[in-house]
Amino acid sequence: MDVLLTEVAFARDGERLAAAAPEVGWLRMDGEGTLRRDGTGVPREEAAPEVAWGTGDLFDGGPMRPFLGLVGRAPSVRWFASPAAGFDHPFFGDLVRKGIRVTTSHASSPSIAEYVLRAVLDAFQGADQWRRAQAERVWRTHDRQREVAGSTWLVIGLGAIGTEVARRARALGATVIGVRRSPTGEEPVDEVRTPDGLAEVLPRAHAVVLCAPATPATHHIVDAGFLAAMRPRSVLVNVARGDLVDEAALLAALETGAPGTAVLDVVTTEPLPPESPLWTHPNVVLTPHSSGRGLGRFDRAVDEFLDNLSRYRRGEPLMSELTVADLS
Repeated sequence: MDVLLTEVAFARDGERLAAAAPEVGWLRMDGEGTLRRDGTGVPREEAAPEVAWGTGDLFDGGPMRPFLGLVGRAPSVRWFASPAAGFDHPFFGDLVRKGIRVTTSHASSPSIAEYVLRAVLDAFQGADQWRRAQAERVWRTHDRQREVAGSTWLVIGLGAIGTEVARRARALGATVIGVRRSPTGEEPVDEVRTPDGLAEVLPRAHAVVLCAPATPATHHIVDAGFLAAMRPRSVLVNVARGDLVDEAALLAALETGAPGTAVLDVVTTEPLPPESPLWTHPNVVLTPHSSGRGLGRFDRAVDEFLDNLSRYRRGEPLMSELTVADLS
């Protein structure tokens, strides 16, 4: 069985991969889209990988187009392990509908959860005021530092990322309300609501964290009505997809103080156009879709893939496998 991966990923983790699955052939694609196996070139039209493991380096100048092109065209592919947690791009739906198994990755979930915690603490403690004072060389204190302990967090989407956020917020003494379509009763939160109960709990939340996938059901879930129900001076953090937020409505709501701060790691158009008013709004904190870039993600991604590879070869269910229902 051949597994397709990038040359970068094999150079980093090849010894571990080969030791865990010595009978697997590792078909490597370099940055130019050239394929090799054991140092020998392989014509792309002759490549027949059964499994394709997408890794994070594809997003960083890697051979994204030829890699995904081969995954989409090769009739031999039976399973594509995506490097992303999201699956809103039509490519994923096309594969699932063709009968190719698709799994998502949650290797970046701890990193994203730590980003959220830092972002909310920054807003609660008014850290921007300390930074301004240091830049001005002024010894200036402020007494408006809110605490996580005793606050209420609303986490929308309780998949791997939302679950990690909830655990960390509760560890610091927050009450966490989680929102998911199909509660299981095992969520690490104080309350669970379904999306139709959002309006009831929004006014209680000091921090609202968006962790839900981008689907037709979540498009602009944060609209004018949602924002009007938010608590004054609350913090909105989006680590999901920009598609969840009506940005025009958000800008209008920020002028009213509810929310008081919006932390956006994702936006509707990426990269964000220079003319966007989000760049200069004093109550918006922007980061370039980078919350998931913790260094631990590399080892976690290998663990995740090897676990699923073992499951695949034994004919067992795969972890984090997409279904047609997930796409709706």
